[in-house]
Formats: sequence, structure tokens, C-alpha cells
Amino acid sequence: METTDYMILKPFKNLALSNFSDPKTESEMNEALEKVAAEFGKEYDIVIGGKRYKSEKKIKSINPSKIDEIVGITNSANEELAELAVQTALKTFEEWSRTPAWKRAEYLLKTAEILRKKRYEFVATMVYEVGKNWIEADADFAEAVDFLEFYAREMLRYASEQPLVRIPTEKNELRYIPLGVGAIIPPWNFPLAILVGMTSSAIVTGNTVVLKPASDSTVIAAKFFEALEEAGLPSGVVNFLPGSGALAGEYLVKHPKIRFISFTGSKEVGLRIHELAAKPQPGQIWIKRTILEMGGKDAVVVDETADLEAAAEGIVASAFGFQGQKCSAGSRAIIVKDVYDEVVEKILEKASKITIGNVKYKANWLGPVINRGAFEKIKGYIKIGKNEGTLIYGGNTKEELGGYFIEPTIFKDVPGNARIAQEEIFGPVLAIIKAEDFENALKIANSTEYGLTGSLYSKSRERIERAKEEFHVGNLYFNRKCTGALVGVHPFGGFNMSGTDSKAGGRDYLGLFLQAKAISEKIL
Repeated sequence: METTDYMILKPFKNLALSNFSDPKTESEMNEALEKVAAEFGKEYDIVIGGKRYKSEKKIKSINPSKIDEIVGITNSANEELAELAVQTALKTFEEWSRTPAWKRAEYLLKTAEILRKKRYEFVATMVYEVGKNWIEADADFAEAVDFLEFYAREMLRYASEQPLVRIPTEKNELRYIPLGVGAIIPPWNFPLAILVGMTSSAIVTGNTVVLKPASDSTVIAAKFFEALEEAGLPSGVVNFLPGSGALAGEYLVKHPKIRFISFTGSKEVGLRIHELAAKPQPGQIWIKRTILEMGGKDAVVVDETADLEAAAEGIVASAFGFQGQKCSAGSRAIIVKDVYDEVVEKILEKASKITIGNVKYKANWLGPVINRGAFEKIKGYIKIGKNEGTLIYGGNTKEELGGYFIEPTIFKDVPGNARIAQEEIFGPVLAIIKAEDFENALKIANSTEYGLTGSLYSKSRERIERAKEEFHVGNLYFNRKCTGALVGVHPFGGFNMSGTDSKAGGRDYLGLFLQAKAISEKIL
């Protein structure tokens, strides 16, 4: 094996977040916002095997903060181009799968370096395209870089000699080999981080992919694809195929040459993908693998021993960060009755300080929801909530601001089995539930069909230890918010209807894109 820089890679370290209170950093961000705005309306192509394609149908990416602004226009693929993308990926797989692991990892590291140099351009694009505030968009960017750096190192670990029980009569080894062609279907809510994580994990393991970005975030996806090209990634390893959800959910998922589907999104779509993938198609010779990260109805539990100020702060941050549009969002606050009223007052106090408006401006913390469909759906849930609990804050829309703005909305005295306490709303709506005691609170927390994240605020060691055993979620936090998982630190993925517990950003994750081959040779 030829010598390369990977042999002296430093241990993985999470990328530090930007400090926007620093005047220089704030100035860089404002310059990036101007630069990205100057590119509004630019058209982005479908790219298959290095060749660019246009189509009659286009996807318009709208700024949800100011809906008369078009951030970019992307060509939308049809089934003919989808077929070409699959066949191109299949052909490219022959060579890419035999590319040494260190070389594949090197492409990820080069891409990470390109992203770092264009940091605020990527951050600004997310501010405009999906309505993330500066801090949320910067954290999304940092996570994307972390995925590239972490998975590059992980691939080298998977490619190294694996520990086996040794016997004197044979030489044995275990190799991890790639699966084949994958369909990558990322969401719009972490439009860079999750897209980068899903794509990079699949290709660094030697697979080739058809990348179908979310229709609400095609511009940031196109910019990432450009970074891959700049890094020199061979054509056809990633095929950029913007298009309708139906194209991905039906055509790609059912295709007999697709070996795996990596999806992040709603429970309904995830289950449909799982169902379609389970049925073998004519010419299919494998069982398709699905890597699914779906919804959540996550709870922040507060008992009477907790630091109530910290609990209220964690509840507000978990519920309303990025307008509650996170599968990890703490959309339920379950508070024991002894401190219920006091915590509710503290939540109201903190919610009242939230600034709402166009997130192009640093001062605004709460931005718009993603699109008209989400806007109407959330309004519907607020109407339902008025019949299920007591509205104590918000509940109004702010369309006069120019976008899809909804106030942070808080209901108290919500029954644990209410719709707004059971169904994923994906918006800035918090249901506060009163529990008799810690035992009852834990029971309510586990009462949904989901099991993604959860948080407990308590000073009781006994209760913390009990929650470790009984609070049934994939990511459990104590005395901190239930959002903000870090790559390598908090491997992310949940139980039940929250997905396949795939643990993105963890040591097990790359194994989902590989298959193990045991090789034995008798010693003569």
C-alpha cells in the first residue's frame, strides 16, 4: 500500500461552532449572505456520471422567510433519467468498490477541507433556503464536516485487520465489502448535515449512490455536490438526481438493482419505503437493506428535585429550536405536579423573550416553517390543541412578516393521550403534561409509538439510574436539552417507529453499508 496522509491522521475532533458575537465573524457571515443573495435564481442541473442534464420540469426553492424570493431553480428528473442514474452507478461500482479504503477516505477529507473554506457560504444558503437562524445553520454545517472527518477515519478502522480467534491450521481473515448501489433520500430539516452524512457513509464504504435530495433544499444539496466534484470524486460515484418524492419512493426503492435505501424523514414515508423494499422485484438477487431514521414525539421530563431554571431553559430550546422542525425536538414537557406551576411560569417567561422574524438578521431566533403545507398542517394541530389543552402562549401566525411564520405555541394541562401529545407536529408547538410523580412521568414519556430522544431533569441519582433502564429512547440525556447530538459523541438513532436505530455518527454506522466476508485458507 502506498504511503498517504491517512497514516498520520489526527484523532477525530468535532468542529468548533462559530462565535457570531465576534465582529469579524459577523462581518464574514453578512458578506456571505450578500454573496448568496446575488446568486438567487441560479439554475442547477441533474448530474449523472459527470454529464449534466436539464428537464422541462423544474423545482423552485423558495425562501420561507420571504416567499417572493427564489433561492434557486433545480432541474427535476424523470424515470428515464432515474434509470440512467441507477445504471451509471451500477457500472461505476465495479471500479469504485475496488478503490482502496484509504483513497475513498481521502476524498471525504478533501471535501471537508473545501467545505471549511466556504463555511459561511454554506451557512448563508441554509439561512435562506430552509429558514435556519445563524446559530442553527452553523451547527448544521459543523455536523456535516464532522460526518466527513469521522466516517473517513471509521472506514480505515473497518478496512484494517479484524480480530478473530486464531487456530494453528488455518489463516483466517474477515473483510468488510460494499453492498452495491444505494438510493440516498435525505430530509430538508438538516439539509447539509444529514445529506452529507448519508451520502459520505455510503460512498466511503465503496458503494455508489443515486442522491435524491429533498425538494425544499435542492440548492444546498447542489452546492455539496459541487464540492464533491471539486474534490475530484470520480464521476458516477454520486449521481445527483433532484426530483419528486414519488420518483424516489417508488421507482428507485423498487428498482431491482438498488441494493439499499438510506432514508431520513417521516414515519409514513419510511414505513412505505420499508414495505416496498421488502418485496423482491424480477431480477433482484438480494434482500434490500433499509437504513431508516424517522419521526419522534420526544419528551423532556422534570421531577421535583430538578434545577427548575435549567429545566425550563432546556424545554424551550428543545421545543422551539429551528421552529420545532427536528425529529429530536422536545415537543412534550412532562412535569411532576409538585413543581408544575413553577416550571410552567419559567417556560412562559423564556418563551416571551424569543425573537421571531426573517433569520437573515442575526437578532431573530425563531424563523419560518419550511413551506405552505407545513404551515397549514401546524395551524391544524393548533386548532386541535385548543380542544385538548389550555393555550397559554402564542397560537397565531405572522404572515405579515413575509413568510411562513408561526408563533411559539404552548398548551398546558394536555392529557398524555391527546393528539398533540402523541402525533409528530414538526412545528413550534409544545404540549405540557402534568404527572402525579416520577413513576407516572416515566410512564407518560414511554406512551407514544416513537422512541427517538428524551431528557430527564433530576438531581436524584436513583431516578437517573432508573431512567437509564426504563426511558425507552435511542438518545437519552440528563439535565440538558434533548436536541443537539454531536457526531462521535452521541451516536444518533431511535427505537420503535422512530426508525432502525441506525446510530449515525457512531462506530456501528458504516457496518450498515457493508457486508462481512470470512476467508479461510488451510495452512499446508
